[in-house]
Amino acid sequence: MLPVVFHPDYVVPLPAGHRFPMDKFRRIRDVLLHDRIISTEQIHTPSPATEQTISAVHSTSYIRDYLKGTLDTRAMRRIGLPWSHELVKRTCTALGGTLLSAELALSHGVACNTAGGTHHAFRDFGSGFCIFNDLAVTARHLLNSGRVRSVLIVDLDVHQGDGTAAILQTDPFVFTFSMHCDVNFPFTKQVSDLDISLAEGSGDEEYLQRLRYHLPSLLDSFDPDLVLYDAGVDPHESDRLGKLNLSDDGIYERDRFVIAACVDADVPIAAVVGGGYSDDLNELAYRHTLLHRAASVVFDAHMMGT
Repeated sequence: MLPVVFHPDYVVPLPAGHRFPMDKFRRIRDVLLHDRIISTEQIHTPSPATEQTISAVHSTSYIRDYLKGTLDTRAMRRIGLPWSHELVKRTCTALGGTLLSAELALSHGVACNTAGGTHHAFRDFGSGFCIFNDLAVTARHLLNSGRVRSVLIVDLDVHQGDGTAAILQTDPFVFTFSMHCDVNFPFTKQVSDLDISLAEGSGDEEYLQRLRYHLPSLLDSFDPDLVLYDAGVDPHESDRLGKLNLSDDGIYERDRFVIAACVDADVPIAAVVGGGYSDDLNELAYRHTLLHRAASVVFDAHMMGT
């Protein structure tokens, strides 16, 4: 059965009216269980990432200032989330969820977190609701521990993975691939190993065509030991921050293609949910579960040898 990672601490209180849809993480779990995409036996509970693990890519001073709540007002405003002890615990636990998802992927072939994708966090500052960069930390932690020799990061969030690109820009053992809307945040882009910029309004056909062209060749040429996949649903046509026009079917086919391409290439893949923004949290949670639905189909077919 597909391993899925969740922790109740993925959800913490935010001020009324805050634009970050925090409660979606609980609803993702609930929708998956309600629709019988997963059972409770498939859910794995992560431990919070340690300060030492996070220091694989983040500066000691930034880590300690955030954990202690001593970042200045300007730095906190750039993150966009109000500091609290609960948010500190949530941040470390969600990062631990991506670490656990990667470990599960290495042993099972495919695994999915129900949070993660904090790709706007840089080495010494946070940005865009991202505090510590779970993708960069996980890649570098597994490399440092000798669990893998190379990692491919596939970032299909509508926003460029700028923090990930900046942190790993000179790392020869990690390849960063970001496919994003060209006129969306961040407005100053970093340089990934491969950046594919899509025009505002691009839909399913163009998006999938570009993805199908690039991903198989990357898997073949870079030959990674692990893929970390940011499956943001903000390219969706109804996303309030997206500016692309993917449908539900397009998102599902995107996720199915990425996971199947990795499985066919015998490369373990760990997926995180990435960004997604909507006033209707039930619709948003369902949209995020398209990842887990696609992963379950590919995983089950692979286990049956079809």
